[in-house]
Amino acid sequence: MHQSEDRTARARRLRSDTTSAEAVLWSMLRGRRFEGLKFRRQAPVAGFVVDFLCAELRLVIELDGGVHRLREFEDAARDARITAAGFVVLRFGNEAFKQNPNLVFEAVRLIASQRPQPPHPTGSAGHLLPRGEKETG
Repeated sequence: MHQSEDRTARARRLRSDTTSAEAVLWSMLRGRRFEGLKFRRQAPVAGFVVDFLCAELRLVIELDGGVHRLREFEDAARDARITAAGFVVLRFGNEAFKQNPNLVFEAVRLIASQRPQPPHPTGSAGHLLPRGEKETG
């Protein structure tokens, strides 16, 4: 998706104005720290800037502060548009995440377990063998 200068500037501003809950979650996700999955923060999806994106799983994670209680209708419409673009949206309150971060991680694991694994490019199952063990034939 092509980024406009406004959207890029907004994403940069959001990355610098992160909430404490977002900072904690980012420290746990960045650098493939969780399950080897690549996450980006404040990333563009379906015309919106989302808190966290795992493109591999087509997964969006949103952490919401108190202001979102006043925006439930807008958030639902936003989630519907992101879902229509082929993404799964997981939405958590900041306080719920702070009290139990495992809520987020268990939900991500569930989504990951439901995604079919792509076939290996060679068509063999050799990619399923432990590292260093190759089929001999």
